[in-house]
Amino acid sequence: MLRQVCLYALKQDQRINSMARELTERQQKFLDVLMDEAGGNITTAKKLAGYSPNTPNREITSSLKEEIIDVTHNYLARNVPKAAMAMVSALNDPTELGIRDKMAAAKELLDRTGLVKTEKMQVEAKGGVMLMPAKQAQDDDD
Repeated sequence: MLRQVCLYALKQDQRINSMARELTERQQKFLDVLMDEAGGNITTAKKLAGYSPNTPNREITSSLKEEIIDVTHNYLARNVPKAAMAMVSALNDPTELGIRDKMAAAKELLDRTGLVKTEKMQVEAKGGVMLMPAKQAQDDDD
């Protein structure tokens, strides 16, 4: 059920993004299948979308560059909860085999999607601060 909701949200996002530029039915199909059925494989997505085998991948990707970036960003965002769960599961079982690699991948995904560690900085100033009243404008009537 959650996967269906995520897929629906992704397709809605793709349609909203594609409204800025009119896409052909084949281009839209390519974007719809790229990160799902095609598993990110450009050649597979090209076949599933109905492009000719003679159409160069470069031609498709250059014409859909911004849309592919949007689809990829949405795909990463859909997997943020899984990355968060992986980080929390490391707390429950820190001896899990391969946990270090899993944690590194989860951190990278969270960083790339904007969920980054907040840096705090403490600023100290020596001496006091004096607040002065605003300057009065002087008239040049002399």
